[in-house]
Amino acid sequence: MSLQLSIMPIEMKSIQAAPNITGSHTLTPEKKILVGVDVLSSIDPELLDDAYVYVHCSFSIPSPGMLIRIWRSTFLRDHHSSGEAQLLHAENISYAPQWTLIPDRGVYHFLLIFSSLPKSCVVFDLVEDIPQPGGFHVKAIRRNKSDVYRVSLD
Repeated sequence: MSLQLSIMPIEMKSIQAAPNITGSHTLTPEKKILVGVDVLSSIDPELLDDAYVYVHCSFSIPSPGMLIRIWRSTFLRDHHSSGEAQLLHAENISYAPQWTLIPDRGVYHFLLIFSSLPKSCVVFDLVEDIPQPGGFHVKAIRRNKSDVYRVSLD
């Protein structure tokens, strides 16, 4: 199963505010069990003996009522080969075309889980490849032994 991350940025690296939600607009929450980012980030990386790449993302929310989402076309790109890791799962953020409503200002956190990168990979990019302006691109993430990363999308 291939899942993608997409956030609708205001700028190249920020999330776009959606139209004012009033009247007949209804947000339908995804029906799944959500695991908190704090819980997932507290797991000892040694216990995550699998072939996945975990990217903990944070995004500053400048005003209440913002809507964010991730596109299934988000991936990790190896700098030194044609290797790519596909998005498999996202926690605490909706997949396009659905939106996640962020009611308050502050920093919002979500988790992206990707398939494995080639063993030879030492540097990679996080790319949100979307069919409209505003996709983000986090460049030159240095690979580590645990394949657990934290990135800011500000």
